[in-house]
Amino acid sequence: MNNSIPSDFVRDNTVLTTTALLPEIKLYLATEVTPLWLATEETLAEKNLPPPYWAFAWPGGQAVARLLLDRPDLVAGKSVLDFAAGTGVVGVAAMLAGAARVQACDIDRFSLAAISLNAQANGVEVKPVSVDLIGRDLPGIDVVLAGDVCYEKPMAEKVTAWLRRIAATGTLVLLGDPGRAYVPTSGLEQVARYTVPTSLELEDRETRDTVIWRLLPE
Repeated sequence: MNNSIPSDFVRDNTVLTTTALLPEIKLYLATEVTPLWLATEETLAEKNLPPPYWAFAWPGGQAVARLLLDRPDLVAGKSVLDFAAGTGVVGVAAMLAGAARVQACDIDRFSLAAISLNAQANGVEVKPVSVDLIGRDLPGIDVVLAGDVCYEKPMAEKVTAWLRRIAATGTLVLLGDPGRAYVPTSGLEQVARYTVPTSLELEDRETRDTVIWRLLPE
């Protein structure tokens, strides 16, 4: 797995496909027939590769993307940030739903390459952003979308506090939660719920009941 050029790496180690929940969106994903699916953590570490979170369509992101396609009014004509974007599926869905502009933020260079390739595959423009935005103000952003960010306690607490501050400025903040342990227990308003088909290779069950929450200011 040559990782010298991220875009080539993404194309070489994934397959352009769709998911059952999002047949409208094509994504470069790791599948049972791709090298990344079979690679162990040890193999990735030997090649100085971070875990390929960007190569899988996690249920939280899929659910948020499905919501946007079902409810384009949430983002139509608006400036959107897809936070911790991974594949960029949420940002792609926002553009397909009529967003005026979308930025997709992730700190993994392979994720940034995947975001660009996935946007191209769907005929939309999503701007990859590599800056760590946590703690920063987001002037000009109308909607922040986060597919699945509450799987580790320190990250969840840090991100939630920041996003509550963003919500207090009038920005709509939506979180996709497939039942992670560290999602907030209060200050949430349910917007939608989806049952997301998944793989036992990625999750501990074949479907994930996934809620999209509106994060409320404190």
